[in-house]
Amino acid sequence: MGIVMREFSDNDLGAMASIWNHVVMEGKYFPQENGLSMTEAAVFFAEQSFTGVAEEDGVLVGLYILHPNNIERCGHIANASYAVKEDQRGKRIGEKLVVHSLEMAKQAGFRIMQFNAVVANNKGAIHLYKKLGFKELGTIPGGFKMDDGSFVDIMPFYLELT
Repeated sequence: MGIVMREFSDNDLGAMASIWNHVVMEGKYFPQENGLSMTEAAVFFAEQSFTGVAEEDGVLVGLYILHPNNIERCGHIANASYAVKEDQRGKRIGEKLVVHSLEMAKQAGFRIMQFNAVVANNKGAIHLYKKLGFKELGTIPGGFKMDDGSFVDIMPFYLELT
């Protein structure tokens, strides 16, 4: 059947919180240090401009959140975060999430997608973003604090949505 992309529903919240929290607790890619309770997850995912999920054979395998990167005069710039279930990585689910989020961003009227803090050692994400036409804006030295207290560079990326 393949991967189905769709908007999340309340029935997905348990699986979504589990996937999200796992990525947060890995401490390698998301800036958050604490996971979401079920109550927090319900509010957090509902308050986004769009929250999408990837489902395969009835099982949630990934998700993303889409929202403005800033306010008012910069509110036309979107931002998104992606999470793939650990045992499903390497199956191009992340690519499907990103492509779907770009479509949803365009539909929502955003003109640009910007990622503020792609961790420099996240080689898979960097390869994907470049493949999809994102432009790298440079490097912010030591912009991400790892769980062990060390600091890793981050790289902002953007893509004009046409």
